[in-house]
Amino acid sequence: MSQIVTRFAPSPTGYLHIGSARTALFNWVYARKTGGKMLLRVEDTDRERSTQEAVEAIYDGLKWLGLDWDDEPILQFARAARHAEIANELLARGQAYKCYCTPEELAQMREEARAAGLPPRYNGYWRDRNPAEAPEGVAPVIRIKAPLSGEIVVDDHVQGKVVFKTENLDDFIILRSDGTPTYMHAVVVDDHDMGVTHIIRGDDHLTNAARQIVIYNAMGWTVPEMAHIPLIHGPDGAKLSKRHGALGVGAYRQMGYLPSALRNYLARLGWSHEDDELFSTEQMVEWFDLDGLNKGAARFDFVKLESINGHYIREAAPEYLFEVMVATALETGREADHEGLSSNKETVLAALPELQPRAKTVLELIDLAQFIYAVRPITVDEAAEKLLTSDARVTLRDVHELLRGLNEWTVPAIDAAMRGFAEAKGLKLGKIAQPLRAAITGRTVSPGIFEVMVLIGKDDSLSRLSDQIEA
Repeated sequence: MSQIVTRFAPSPTGYLHIGSARTALFNWVYARKTGGKMLLRVEDTDRERSTQEAVEAIYDGLKWLGLDWDDEPILQFARAARHAEIANELLARGQAYKCYCTPEELAQMREEARAAGLPPRYNGYWRDRNPAEAPEGVAPVIRIKAPLSGEIVVDDHVQGKVVFKTENLDDFIILRSDGTPTYMHAVVVDDHDMGVTHIIRGDDHLTNAARQIVIYNAMGWTVPEMAHIPLIHGPDGAKLSKRHGALGVGAYRQMGYLPSALRNYLARLGWSHEDDELFSTEQMVEWFDLDGLNKGAARFDFVKLESINGHYIREAAPEYLFEVMVATALETGREADHEGLSSNKETVLAALPELQPRAKTVLELIDLAQFIYAVRPITVDEAAEKLLTSDARVTLRDVHELLRGLNEWTVPAIDAAMRGFAEAKGLKLGKIAQPLRAAITGRTVSPGIFEVMVLIGKDDSLSRLSDQIEA
């Protein structure tokens, strides 16, 4: 069999949508699985809406997700001359024709069709007319001659055998009157010229497949294999919208998700391998098969995504996470965190093994690390403030005196001192450790408070305690 070639073909009219990212992932993983190629084509023929900024956002989103493509990206608009060439070749073959209908005539056709209870579409008026009858001053479009009888069959890896009656297809436009191609035509020419063997895309393109096959057949070209995957829905079963999570890939980066977690999660939205929920990218490549794609729509679930992200945070190397935290703080405009993290790299790295099990996103990880570089007097949150009662502050004054006298500032030494103090006072250790944590970190959740005290050092620990005692 010849080399398998897939393609990802986004329109640069905005960010890289999370649904498009999943389409890119499936194309990428199938190409890697089979030792083939994934090509990137930017469908920028909508000149009013396409922007260079959006093109760069697509490139950046794919790179961040770890989805590399083969060869140079192809810009569809730059191939307009080739699209026109094929349209004129179809014309010369008698597989297409020039249509001189005015917008008013087309509107009248649609109205007459509606009145007759028929779908509002072009009626083939110029299909068999003599071009000599063409009106002067009207620039024609070129329309394909769709078959008048029979069926168009799409043998789809996901949807199965899908049959379209040709009587429901009209002679659609392939070249506009200004010489620019329609989407339907440009896609076919590009896929053929790029050697695409497998088209993996959303099932909203399924009806397009029938029309595109008309062009393939008219040119005598081989139709690629197709897999039309169901779109992603929200948790409520409705079409995915911004309130569900239909955001750009960059937004997920800023929300603190790791690319490895997003790859894992997106793969499970529409594809499955037995009951496996968590798997590496290498396993995904090894296991992936088009026949494993689900026919039913997947539902986006932030709770599941957070759970998977938490797994990848726990598994990640501290050095990698530190770099992600610094970059995320910078990208999200958290200058104080960016400065604090950058200035305390060794301490943050030492703390991360304690922090990782407590975080589900990189943003949570940054929040948990703030105790390391917090500026005195530290801000105490509402929950921690409730622990710092007047009685607790009296206890902390005695704790401060005890800690100041310690010669050895280690976790075992602090632990032994605090246990002895608690026993002498007839208190449970938690009654001391909880207000101690609140005073030193400003929060009720942190790594072990004795580990925190060793990380920030004796002087800083005692100074923070003094601030709260005096407060």
